[in-house]
Amino acid sequence: MTGTVPTPSFAHLLRMTDHQATFEHALLTEPRRDHGYCTDDMARVLVVTTREPESPGPVNGLAGKALQFLNDAQSYSGACRNRMDKAGRWLDQPTVEDHWGRCIWGLGTAAANSDVSLVRKLAVIQFERAAKARSQWPRAMAFAAVGAAEVLSVEPRNVLARKLLVDYACTVARGNGDADWPWPEPRLTYANAILPEAMIATGVALGDAGLRQCGLDLLEWLLAYETADGHLSPTPVAGRGPGDPRPAFDQQPIEVSTLADACARAATIDARSLWTEGIRSAAAWFDGANDGGQPMWDPATGGGFDGLHADGVNLNQGTESTLAVISTLQRARRFSPALQ
Repeated sequence: MTGTVPTPSFAHLLRMTDHQATFEHALLTEPRRDHGYCTDDMARVLVVTTREPESPGPVNGLAGKALQFLNDAQSYSGACRNRMDKAGRWLDQPTVEDHWGRCIWGLGTAAANSDVSLVRKLAVIQFERAAKARSQWPRAMAFAAVGAAEVLSVEPRNVLARKLLVDYACTVARGNGDADWPWPEPRLTYANAILPEAMIATGVALGDAGLRQCGLDLLEWLLAYETADGHLSPTPVAGRGPGDPRPAFDQQPIEVSTLADACARAATIDARSLWTEGIRSAAAWFDGANDGGQPMWDPATGGGFDGLHADGVNLNQGTESTLAVISTLQRARRFSPALQ
């Protein structure tokens, strides 16, 4: 990817959406309606639609559908359902797994960034319901912490947001002191960059300089570890541990966009160029600067391809992968508008 970063296209995301929500999976560019919808994706839809500057009417309409879906997913306890079938029936019970954390992340992002006052107001109301709950899962709490930090950035006196961040800061694993493998887990798994991003966001929101620096240090290590031969080489679906051979596949676009999000947050408080370079590498990964040398999105549709394999590209343009492209391009246009 060279020159000016392209404007994210919502065309394929709109194609994947019906009157209820955005379908999770696609067969090439066609929605696989029988697979239904999920809270994970609708939270991400809310993130990218409310983060888009001067968003047109159809994109605002997507944000409204996402907000309604997340509202319906929540229980009074704050826990969330995740999966809905094409007829609009929920298929699971409310829990506080990753989709709960992403729900809070989406609501917090909308509360802080939406151009529509009603969306901001409703997002805070829903956030305060979900933020009453807590999760034992590190990534669920990390996503929730990022959402709470977003709320606190526009409502500094929001008690529930501050309490969630305090609880997160008291329980988060801050690294293990091993210079060779400082990661707080024995292996990298999925959505890895959300862990240091949450540390950075929480540290900034609470004025905890130690936690903020821990997040920056851990993210710097992760960015270096996930870079090989001058391009990103993200953790595959099976995970990655010390000494694992490289490159490794199946690589997912969502790992790249999560890393771009974390680098963008770091860039707001740390002027070092490695963060904008990380965002630049994330955008370039989609354009073929990756272990397969293959483009991972279709500029004609705006859709993202579902996986990078040793023998080629999964050409299905599912919602998660499409959202990853949109999110990464948003970050690149803000922080690294001219890519070489």
